[in-house]
Amino acid sequence: MNLKSLMVDTKSAWISYPGLDGFEVNIVNLGREKIVALRKNCLETKFDRKSKIPIEQLNEKKFIRDFTNATIKDWKGLKLSYVEQLMLVDIEAEDPDRELEYDQENAELLVSNSVDFDNWLNEVVNDLDNFRSKRDRKAVAETGEVAE
Repeated sequence: MNLKSLMVDTKSAWISYPGLDGFEVNIVNLGREKIVALRKNCLETKFDRKSKIPIEQLNEKKFIRDFTNATIKDWKGLKLSYVEQLMLVDIEAEDPDRELEYDQENAELLVSNSVDFDNWLNEVVNDLDNFRSKRDRKAVAETGEVAE
């Protein structure tokens, strides 16, 4: 058997956000190659006048946009009252139980403006246990151990 035939570039899973009942995000795990390519695509070369050499800098705005688009595919159960817990918003004129629909712009704004959500997303994306098959997750949950 060849390991290459078993490998997958990406895999998605619905992950519950802790502490916000019913809020789930459909997140994609990106392989190392995809993450490196994404980061490389967000590098900009600027010329340093003092040292007279080109310097590469990460365009953070572009990286957040591209990373968010690559990792978040959907969400459900994001009530406005939850958004208020994640970032500074004014929802006084709104129904706090109304759900915020997923779209690319809303996802980018949430990642950009919520340190808690951004940190959680980075942890979840890089934790392979979140993307293992249900058979594997059940075995780990039952025994608390991972086979070596």
